[in-house]
Amino acid sequence: MSAPTQQPRQVEHRITVSAPAAAVYELIAEVRNWPRVFPPTIHVDHVHKGEHDEHIRIWATANGEAKNWTSRRILEPAQRRINFQQLVSAPPVASMGGAWLIEEQPDGGALVRLFHEYRSVDDDPDGLAWIDRAVDRNSRAELAALKENVEAAHLARDLTFTFEDSVHVDGSAEDVFAFINDAQLWSQRLPHVAKVRLEEDEQGLQTLEMDTVAKDGSTHTTKSYRVTFPYHGIAYKQVTLPALMSLHTGYWTFAEDEAGGVTASSRHTVVINPDAVARVLGDAATVEDAKEYVRGALSTNSLATLGHAKAYAERAR
Repeated sequence: MSAPTQQPRQVEHRITVSAPAAAVYELIAEVRNWPRVFPPTIHVDHVHKGEHDEHIRIWATANGEAKNWTSRRILEPAQRRINFQQLVSAPPVASMGGAWLIEEQPDGGALVRLFHEYRSVDDDPDGLAWIDRAVDRNSRAELAALKENVEAAHLARDLTFTFEDSVHVDGSAEDVFAFINDAQLWSQRLPHVAKVRLEEDEQGLQTLEMDTVAKDGSTHTTKSYRVTFPYHGIAYKQVTLPALMSLHTGYWTFAEDEAGGVTASSRHTVVINPDAVARVLGDAATVEDAKEYVRGALSTNSLATLGHAKAYAERAR
Protein backbone atom coordinates (compact mmCIF):
# COMPACT_ATOMS: atom_id res chain seq x y z
CA MET A 1 0.00 0.00 0.00
CA SER A 2 1.39 3.40 -0.93
CA ALA A 3 2.00 6.03 1.73
CA PRO A 4 -0.87 8.47 2.33
CA THR A 5 -0.49 11.62 0.25
CA GLN A 6 -3.62 13.52 1.22
CA GLN A 7 -4.96 15.01 4.42
CA PRO A 8 -7.85 13.07 6.00
CA ARG A 9 -11.32 14.25 5.12
CA GLN A 10 -13.01 16.06 8.05
CA VAL A 11 -16.78 16.50 8.16
CA GLU A 12 -19.36 17.53 10.77
CA HIS A 13 -23.08 16.82 11.07
CA ARG A 14 -25.29 18.36 13.75
CA ILE A 15 -28.86 18.32 15.00
CA THR A 16 -30.81 19.84 17.88
CA VAL A 17 -32.75 17.58 20.22
CA SER A 18 -35.58 18.55 22.58
CA ALA A 19 -34.19 16.55 25.49
CA PRO A 20 -31.61 17.20 28.23
CA ALA A 21 -28.00 16.89 27.13
CA ALA A 22 -27.32 14.32 29.89
CA ALA A 23 -30.08 12.02 28.59
CA VAL A 24 -28.76 12.29 25.03
CA TYR A 25 -25.23 11.48 26.17
CA GLU A 26 -26.39 8.37 28.04
CA LEU A 27 -28.21 7.06 24.98
CA ILE A 28 -25.12 7.37 22.79
CA ALA A 29 -22.78 6.02 25.47
CA GLU A 30 -24.75 2.76 25.91
CA VAL A 31 -24.01 0.74 22.76
CA ARG A 32 -26.44 -2.10 23.53
CA ASN A 33 -29.30 0.16 22.45
CA TRP A 34 -27.76 1.17 19.13
CA PRO A 35 -29.69 -1.33 16.95
CA ARG A 36 -32.88 0.16 18.42
CA VAL A 37 -31.74 3.76 17.93
CA PHE A 38 -29.67 3.90 14.75
CA PRO A 39 -31.25 2.45 11.57
CA PRO A 40 -27.96 1.31 9.95
CA THR A 41 -26.77 -0.60 13.06
CA ILE A 42 -27.36 -4.36 13.07
CA HIS A 43 -25.47 -5.43 16.20
CA VAL A 44 -22.79 -4.15 18.61
CA ASP A 45 -20.58 -6.24 20.92
CA HIS A 46 -18.00 -5.22 23.51
CA VAL A 47 -14.56 -6.66 22.79
CA HIS A 48 -13.12 -4.88 25.82
CA LYS A 49 -14.81 -2.62 28.36
CA GLY A 50 -12.95 -0.42 30.85
CA GLU A 51 -14.23 2.45 32.97
CA HIS A 52 -13.90 5.04 30.18
CA ASP A 53 -12.00 3.17 27.46
CA GLU A 54 -13.66 0.40 25.46
CA HIS A 55 -13.32 -1.57 22.25
CA ILE A 56 -16.54 -2.37 20.40
CA ARG A 57 -17.31 -4.32 17.24
CA ILE A 58 -20.08 -2.88 15.09
CA TRP A 59 -22.06 -4.48 12.30
CA ALA A 60 -24.00 -1.98 10.18
CA THR A 61 -25.22 -1.29 6.66
CA ALA A 62 -23.51 1.31 4.46
CA ASN A 63 -24.97 2.19 1.05
CA GLY A 64 -27.11 -0.96 1.23
CA GLU A 65 -24.16 -3.26 2.02
CA ALA A 66 -23.55 -4.92 5.39
CA LYS A 67 -20.13 -4.10 6.86
CA ASN A 68 -18.39 -4.61 10.20
CA TRP A 69 -15.52 -2.91 11.96
CA THR A 70 -13.91 -2.59 15.37
CA SER A 71 -13.72 0.78 17.11
CA ARG A 72 -12.08 2.17 20.19
CA ARG A 73 -14.11 4.64 22.23
CA ILE A 74 -12.97 6.99 24.96
CA LEU A 75 -15.84 8.34 27.05
CA GLU A 76 -15.58 11.75 28.68
CA PRO A 77 -18.82 12.04 30.72
CA ALA A 78 -17.96 15.40 32.28
CA GLN A 79 -17.55 16.96 28.84
CA ARG A 80 -20.32 14.83 27.30
CA ARG A 81 -17.87 13.83 24.60
CA ILE A 82 -17.26 10.38 23.10
CA ASN A 83 -14.20 9.92 20.88
CA PHE A 84 -14.11 6.93 18.53
CA GLN A 85 -11.54 5.36 16.22
CA GLN A 86 -11.98 2.35 13.96
CA LEU A 87 -9.27 -0.20 14.77
CA VAL A 88 -10.08 -2.53 11.87
CA SER A 89 -11.76 -0.84 8.92
CA ALA A 90 -13.47 -2.43 5.92
CA PRO A 91 -12.34 -1.34 2.42
CA PRO A 92 -12.59 1.17 0.87
CA VAL A 93 -12.02 2.77 4.31
CA ALA A 94 -8.35 2.99 5.29
CA SER A 95 -8.96 4.85 8.56
CA MET A 96 -11.97 6.32 10.31
CA GLY A 97 -12.34 8.27 13.54
CA GLY A 98 -14.32 11.07 15.07
CA ALA A 99 -16.30 12.22 18.07
CA TRP A 100 -19.77 12.85 19.46
CA LEU A 101 -20.15 16.11 21.37
CA ILE A 102 -23.39 16.95 23.18
CA GLU A 103 -23.85 20.58 24.23
CA GLU A 104 -26.54 22.00 26.49
CA GLN A 105 -28.81 24.64 24.94
CA PRO A 106 -30.43 27.62 26.72
CA ASP A 107 -33.92 26.15 26.15
CA GLY A 108 -33.00 22.92 28.00
CA GLY A 109 -32.46 20.92 24.83
CA ALA A 110 -29.20 19.68 23.35
CA LEU A 111 -27.06 20.30 20.29
CA VAL A 112 -25.54 17.03 19.05
CA ARG A 113 -22.40 17.41 16.93
CA LEU A 114 -21.02 14.36 15.12
CA PHE A 115 -17.50 14.64 13.70
CA HIS A 116 -15.80 12.21 11.27
CA GLU A 117 -12.22 12.10 10.00
CA TYR A 118 -11.34 9.46 7.40
CA ARG A 119 -9.16 8.39 4.51
CA SER A 120 -9.71 5.92 1.68
CA VAL A 121 -7.42 2.99 0.84
CA ASP A 122 -4.48 4.35 -1.20
CA ASP A 123 -6.23 7.74 -1.14
CA ASP A 124 -8.35 6.49 -4.02
CA PRO A 125 -10.78 9.26 -5.08
CA ASP A 126 -13.56 6.82 -6.00
CA GLY A 127 -13.18 5.14 -2.61
CA LEU A 128 -13.24 8.53 -0.90
CA ALA A 129 -16.44 9.46 -2.77
CA TRP A 130 -18.01 6.16 -1.62
CA ILE A 131 -17.07 6.93 1.99
CA ASP A 132 -18.38 10.52 1.63
CA ARG A 133 -21.78 9.17 0.58
CA ALA A 134 -21.86 6.49 3.30
CA VAL A 135 -20.82 8.88 6.09
CA ASP A 136 -23.31 11.52 4.99
CA ARG A 137 -26.18 9.06 4.62
CA ASN A 138 -25.48 7.20 7.87
CA SER A 139 -24.77 10.37 9.88
CA ARG A 140 -28.03 11.96 8.80
CA ALA A 141 -29.92 8.74 9.56
CA GLU A 142 -28.20 8.33 12.94
CA LEU A 143 -28.87 11.91 14.01
CA ALA A 144 -32.48 11.88 12.83
CA ALA A 145 -33.10 8.57 14.63
CA LEU A 146 -31.36 9.87 17.74
CA LYS A 147 -33.57 12.97 17.77
CA GLU A 148 -36.73 10.92 17.22
CA ASN A 149 -35.90 8.31 19.85
CA VAL A 150 -34.82 10.70 22.58
CA GLU A 151 -37.73 13.07 22.07
CA ALA A 152 -40.18 10.18 22.11
CA ALA A 153 -38.51 8.28 24.97
CA HIS A 154 -41.61 8.21 27.16
CA LEU A 155 -43.67 6.85 24.27
CA ALA A 156 -41.00 4.32 23.28
CA ARG A 157 -41.08 2.79 26.74
CA ASP A 158 -44.76 2.01 26.31
CA LEU A 159 -44.26 0.64 22.79
CA THR A 160 -41.12 -1.43 23.39
CA PHE A 161 -41.02 -4.92 24.85
CA THR A 162 -38.64 -7.88 25.02
CA PHE A 163 -39.40 -11.55 25.53
CA GLU A 164 -37.67 -14.91 25.18
CA ASP A 165 -38.63 -18.49 24.35
CA SER A 166 -36.42 -21.48 25.21
CA VAL A 167 -36.23 -25.24 24.75
CA HIS A 168 -33.88 -27.81 26.24
CA VAL A 169 -31.99 -29.94 23.71
CA ASP A 170 -30.34 -33.27 24.42
CA GLY A 171 -27.67 -32.53 21.86
CA SER A 172 -24.73 -30.29 21.07
CA ALA A 173 -24.65 -26.52 20.70
CA GLU A 174 -22.79 -26.98 17.43
CA ASP A 175 -25.68 -28.94 15.89
CA VAL A 176 -28.37 -26.54 17.14
CA PHE A 177 -26.33 -23.62 15.85
CA ALA A 178 -25.92 -25.34 12.48
CA PHE A 179 -29.69 -25.69 12.08
CA ILE A 180 -30.32 -21.98 12.75
CA ASN A 181 -27.27 -20.90 10.78
CA ASP A 182 -28.22 -22.91 7.66
CA ALA A 183 -31.33 -20.83 7.01
CA GLN A 184 -31.08 -21.49 3.27
CA LEU A 185 -32.60 -24.90 4.09
CA TRP A 186 -35.53 -23.59 6.14
CA SER A 187 -38.09 -23.82 3.34
CA GLN A 188 -37.37 -27.57 3.29
CA ARG A 189 -37.19 -27.94 7.06
CA LEU A 190 -39.79 -25.52 8.48
CA PRO A 191 -43.49 -25.68 7.54
CA HIS A 192 -44.03 -21.95 8.20
CA VAL A 193 -41.28 -20.88 5.76
CA ALA A 194 -42.48 -20.86 2.15
CA LYS A 195 -39.45 -19.35 0.45
CA VAL A 196 -35.98 -18.35 1.59
CA ARG A 197 -32.82 -16.74 0.23
CA LEU A 198 -29.60 -16.53 2.25
CA GLU A 199 -26.44 -14.69 1.21
CA GLU A 200 -23.15 -14.67 3.10
CA ASP A 201 -20.69 -12.54 1.15
CA GLU A 202 -18.56 -12.16 4.26
CA GLN A 203 -17.97 -14.94 6.79
CA GLY A 204 -20.43 -14.61 9.67
CA LEU A 205 -22.42 -11.74 8.13
CA GLN A 206 -25.60 -12.87 6.42
CA THR A 207 -28.54 -11.38 4.53
CA LEU A 208 -31.73 -13.42 4.96
CA GLU A 209 -34.94 -12.90 3.01
CA MET A 210 -37.91 -15.21 3.50
CA ASP A 211 -41.63 -15.59 3.00
CA THR A 212 -43.32 -16.73 6.21
CA VAL A 213 -46.82 -18.23 6.42
CA ALA A 214 -48.94 -17.03 9.35
CA LYS A 215 -51.56 -19.09 11.21
CA ASP A 216 -54.33 -17.48 9.15
CA GLY A 217 -52.65 -18.56 5.91
CA SER A 218 -51.38 -15.12 4.95
CA THR A 219 -47.79 -14.74 3.78
CA HIS A 220 -45.43 -11.89 4.59
CA THR A 221 -41.90 -11.21 3.37
CA THR A 222 -39.12 -10.14 5.72
CA LYS A 223 -35.48 -9.24 5.23
CA SER A 224 -32.92 -9.45 8.03
CA TYR A 225 -29.20 -8.97 8.49
CA ARG A 226 -27.65 -11.63 10.73
CA VAL A 227 -24.35 -11.80 12.61
CA THR A 228 -23.21 -15.29 13.62
CA PHE A 229 -21.03 -16.28 16.59
CA PRO A 230 -20.25 -20.01 16.30
CA TYR A 231 -21.49 -21.87 18.23
CA HIS A 232 -23.17 -19.76 20.89
CA GLY A 233 -25.28 -17.08 19.18
CA ILE A 234 -26.81 -15.44 16.12
CA ALA A 235 -27.94 -11.81 16.33
CA TYR A 236 -30.22 -10.26 13.74
CA LYS A 237 -32.12 -7.12 12.81
CA GLN A 238 -35.12 -7.09 10.51
CA VAL A 239 -35.05 -4.31 7.95
CA THR A 240 -38.26 -5.26 6.11
CA LEU A 241 -40.99 -5.41 8.73
CA PRO A 242 -44.68 -6.34 9.03
CA ALA A 243 -46.91 -3.30 9.49
CA LEU A 244 -47.39 -3.70 13.26
CA MET A 245 -43.68 -3.38 14.03
CA SER A 246 -41.45 -0.35 13.63
CA LEU A 247 -38.44 -2.31 14.91
CA HIS A 248 -37.58 -5.96 15.50
CA THR A 249 -34.22 -7.27 16.66
CA GLY A 250 -33.46 -10.74 17.94
CA TYR A 251 -30.83 -13.06 19.31
CA TRP A 252 -30.62 -16.84 19.11
CA THR A 253 -28.47 -18.26 21.93
CA PHE A 254 -27.18 -21.79 22.53
CA ALA A 255 -25.86 -22.42 26.05
CA GLU A 256 -24.41 -25.83 26.96
CA ASP A 257 -25.04 -27.20 30.45
CA GLU A 258 -22.99 -29.49 32.66
CA ALA A 259 -25.05 -32.52 31.66
CA GLY A 260 -24.06 -32.13 28.02
CA GLY A 261 -27.33 -30.66 26.82
CA VAL A 262 -28.16 -27.22 25.46
CA THR A 263 -30.64 -24.48 26.31
CA ALA A 264 -31.59 -22.96 22.97
CA SER A 265 -33.35 -19.59 23.21
CA SER A 266 -34.85 -16.97 20.94
CA ARG A 267 -35.01 -13.42 22.32
CA HIS A 268 -36.99 -10.67 20.59
CA THR A 269 -37.07 -6.91 21.11
CA VAL A 270 -39.97 -5.21 19.36
CA VAL A 271 -41.26 -1.68 19.01
CA ILE A 272 -44.95 -1.48 18.04
CA ASN A 273 -46.01 0.91 15.29
CA PRO A 274 -49.04 2.61 16.90
CA ASP A 275 -50.25 4.05 13.58
CA ALA A 276 -50.84 0.54 12.24
CA VAL A 277 -52.73 -0.97 15.19
CA ALA A 278 -56.25 0.05 14.16
CA ARG A 279 -55.60 -0.67 10.49
CA VAL A 280 -54.32 -4.19 11.16
CA LEU A 281 -56.30 -5.28 14.23
CA GLY A 282 -59.43 -3.10 14.09
CA ASP A 283 -60.56 0.22 15.52
CA ALA A 284 -61.05 -1.15 19.03
CA ALA A 285 -57.54 -2.61 19.28
CA THR A 286 -54.98 -1.15 21.69
CA VAL A 287 -51.18 -1.17 21.80
CA GLU A 288 -51.41 -3.94 24.38
CA ASP A 289 -53.51 -5.98 21.93
CA ALA A 290 -50.82 -5.41 19.30
CA LYS A 291 -48.10 -6.53 21.70
CA GLU A 292 -50.02 -9.73 22.48
CA TYR A 293 -50.64 -10.38 18.78
CA VAL A 294 -47.01 -9.81 17.77
CA ARG A 295 -45.66 -11.83 20.66
CA GLY A 296 -47.97 -14.70 19.77
CA ALA A 297 -46.89 -14.66 16.12
CA LEU A 298 -43.18 -14.42 16.86
CA SER A 299 -43.30 -17.00 19.64
CA THR A 300 -45.19 -19.45 17.43
CA ASN A 301 -42.51 -19.23 14.74
CA SER A 302 -39.59 -19.20 17.18
CA LEU A 303 -40.81 -22.24 19.10
CA ALA A 304 -41.52 -24.09 15.84
CA THR A 305 -37.99 -23.35 14.64
CA LEU A 306 -36.47 -24.31 18.01
CA GLY A 307 -38.50 -27.51 18.02
CA HIS A 308 -37.16 -28.55 14.62
CA ALA A 309 -33.63 -27.54 15.67
CA LYS A 310 -34.02 -29.70 18.79
CA ALA A 311 -35.12 -32.70 16.73
CA TYR A 312 -32.24 -32.17 14.28
CA ALA A 313 -29.61 -31.95 17.03
CA GLU A 314 -30.97 -34.91 18.97
CA ARG A 315 -30.98 -37.06 15.82
CA ALA A 316 -27.38 -35.97 15.16
CA ARG A 317 -26.35 -37.04 18.67
